Amino acid sequence: MTMPEVFLTLALALLVTMTAGLIRIVIGPTPADRMMAAQLLGTSGIGVLVLLSPALGLPALIDVGLIFALLAAVAVAAFTRRRVGQDQA
Repeated sequence: MTMPEVFLTLALALLVTMTAGLIRIVIGPTPADRMMAAQLLGTSGIGVLVLLSPALGLPALIDVGLIFALLAAVAVAAFTRRRVGQDQA
């Protein structure tokens, strides 16, 4: 098994975990569960991009993954600020 095949297999495994995260977003009982599932999707998506970059020979996918990582951090900060504001009201 060559390295690109290994990377593609691992990317497929991450896509399976992303489907589990989508299910949790739909049936999550609390907003915190849904946010954690969204974080799982973001982290898994970044992992898929990083694995696909060498497998497909597209180094720009790593840059896209880094941008997604920055956006995920901002999303968590915004969600946390929103939840704290609701708890105090």
